[in-house]
Amino acid sequence: MEVEHPSEINANLVDNDSLFDGDVEHNEAEQIKNELNGNLPVSTINEARLNAKAKRRLRKNSSRDSGRGDSVSDNGENGRGLQPTSPKAKLMDRKSRTGKGRGLPKKGGAGGKGVWGTPCQVYDEETVDVKDPNYDEDQENCVYETTVLPLDEKSFEKSVTPIVQEYFQHGDTNEVAEMLKDLNLGEMKCGLPMLAVSIALEGKASHRELTSKLLHDLCGTLLSTRDVEISFDKLLEELPELVLDTPRAPQLVGQFIARAVGDGILSKTYMEAYKGTVDCDHAREALNRAGVLLSMTRVGKRIDSVWGAGGGQQPVKKLVKEIDMLLKEYVLSGDVSEAERCLQELEVPHFHHELVYEAILMVLEASGESTYRMMLSLLESLWKSAVITLDQMKRGYDRIYQEIPDINLDVPHAYSVLERFVEDCFKAGIISKQIRDQCPSRGRKRFVSEGDGGRLKFESY
Repeated sequence: MEVEHPSEINANLVDNDSLFDGDVEHNEAEQIKNELNGNLPVSTINEARLNAKAKRRLRKNSSRDSGRGDSVSDNGENGRGLQPTSPKAKLMDRKSRTGKGRGLPKKGGAGGKGVWGTPCQVYDEETVDVKDPNYDEDQENCVYETTVLPLDEKSFEKSVTPIVQEYFQHGDTNEVAEMLKDLNLGEMKCGLPMLAVSIALEGKASHRELTSKLLHDLCGTLLSTRDVEISFDKLLEELPELVLDTPRAPQLVGQFIARAVGDGILSKTYMEAYKGTVDCDHAREALNRAGVLLSMTRVGKRIDSVWGAGGGQQPVKKLVKEIDMLLKEYVLSGDVSEAERCLQELEVPHFHHELVYEAILMVLEASGESTYRMMLSLLESLWKSAVITLDQMKRGYDRIYQEIPDINLDVPHAYSVLERFVEDCFKAGIISKQIRDQCPSRGRKRFVSEGDGGRLKFESY
């Protein structure tokens, strides 16, 4: 194989370089000539357009996102992963589209939907502009008041009934008067006594006493004597329907009429106008009842006590006697429901501890087992029906615990019977463990050791 001489190789390289350079120069010359003539290849035009578009994007994003810490990557994406020109990126942008401004919030932070002004802004009183073309001198001193429409029959009963029922709980007539003044009774004022009496007929004796007191206090301020008379006239007409719900309605309405005449809210000649003109038997019975009560006042009986002294107004001695009679009747009849009803009619929930005390005392003094079982059953029933509360039950047992030393003087086996009864009450769930543990035990005497000299030692067991 023949080897070329180095000088020949160098000569060939020089010739090749010169050929390559000549081709490049020729191509560049042709490209310049084509550009001058306006003939550009398609690839060159597309590259130029892409470069220009990329520059515009970069310039726009760099000016918009300056100071945010967001960076634009090489492929034209920002740090949030959104395209700079995407619609979502434009919605998230809170800056001005024009690129002007100092970056402060609009309206100094007082703008926005549902915003009245900047936080803690205090508005001055609006002054009337006399130069305003809509200014009216007559309206400058106008006083606007809220107008309440008068009540009709349905809305009257719906609005006044809760007020009367709430009055039976607190007994404050002034509060009722204030609440009724807020309502525009209008022509329905004469129906107020009738509605109050109708509700009281289905209640207790204390409710009827409160109703008579309410009518007396409202007459002269909210009601007139004529309104009360019209209301009682309607009551006498509605007696046949009231008897269906309350069989004693004629007697009770008669007592209301007598009490109203005694309080001065009905004239003394009110009943005389009905003589010989009454066809209804129930109305005649009510008027006769009122006449009998009014005639009794002439011999010294006060009409104020027509409803009796109910609830806490009764003296303590009378309440003790009533509870004692209640328990004795229960021992004879054995009717738990009747004893519970009688206890509730007394309306003294704060005095129920007296029943607990008397019931346990009867157990200690009784000789047979029947009283023991009956009183245990009574207390269990009253406890389960929540008629006697835990506080009243505890007070009754505490009174027995304090007086057991004196009771033991008359009843020798009082301690042992009490311990047994308390244990059975605890098993029945009537009392708590704390009340059971407070039960006192009887002291007993025993001899101690011979070294003590035969002394007696008192010890509780």
